[in-house]
Amino acid sequence: MPTHYHMTIAGCERDLPICPLNDKLSIGAFVIFGDCELTVACARDLLAKAPAFDYIITAESKGIPLAYEMARQCGAKKWLLARKGAKLYMRDVFSVEVRSITTDHVQKLYLDGEDAALMKGKRILVVDDVISTGESLAALEKLVTEAGGEICGRMAILAEGDAQAREDIIYLEKLPLFDHEGNPLT
Repeated sequence: MPTHYHMTIAGCERDLPICPLNDKLSIGAFVIFGDCELTVACARDLLAKAPAFDYIITAESKGIPLAYEMARQCGAKKWLLARKGAKLYMRDVFSVEVRSITTDHVQKLYLDGEDAALMKGKRILVVDDVISTGESLAALEKLVTEAGGEICGRMAILAEGDAQAREDIIYLEKLPLFDHEGNPLT
């Protein structure tokens, strides 16, 4: 039974651990935390495909290194973060609910009022590490829309499962879902 799935992503070879979601379905665990080489390469390749934008936004937490590196590489002075919890320093906060495939409960995403004001009338590029069910993406889109921003693009390093068929996202590679034995599903 396979325990890892081998992929080449932005020219970097990686073995993703296969992790069970339930007794019938498993996913390839993709984590860019701590992987500077992969983060830099993915940011470079996504920026090459990105539409014109004013700000990048991502959701806490796995998209953080990617959004930072994309902003750094393109010379942006600021990028935006939707938090999983409201912080004391945040003002005029608003939130939306989200359910992610890798989380077993409903979460909320929070946006600071100052960041919301920056988005008004601006082109916003939504980025994440992996798009699977699209729930996190939908929550980010709702935050951007409520703030008065215009979504100019949706990007991820990997598209997993049904997300691979979406025509409204730009991604670098396909990541299959796996059966309970670790075999890729078609």
